[in-house]
Amino acid sequence: MPKSKVRKKTDYTINPASRIPVKVKAGPSPVWYVAIMLGFMLAGLVWLLVYYLAAEQISWMNDLNAWNFLIGFGLMVVGLIMTMRWR
Repeated sequence: MPKSKVRKKTDYTINPASRIPVKVKAGPSPVWYVAIMLGFMLAGLVWLLVYYLAAEQISWMNDLNAWNFLIGFGLMVVGLIMTMRWR
């Protein structure tokens, strides 16, 4: 029976450049940024709540039909996207 070839294992070396700490240039987010971020999320939630509870009494909102979901969830998504830049 022939002997199988032994593979050389390459040694794993850590790249020293990746171990250097990186300084963050930006400081904390201003208060107005957090207020606008939370405002978008709450505005989307309020839009959907008003649509579910009072769409029959608000004629222009009732005319939008399913577009209300896009508006409400769109506002919430904008707020959630803003959280990625929040420090």
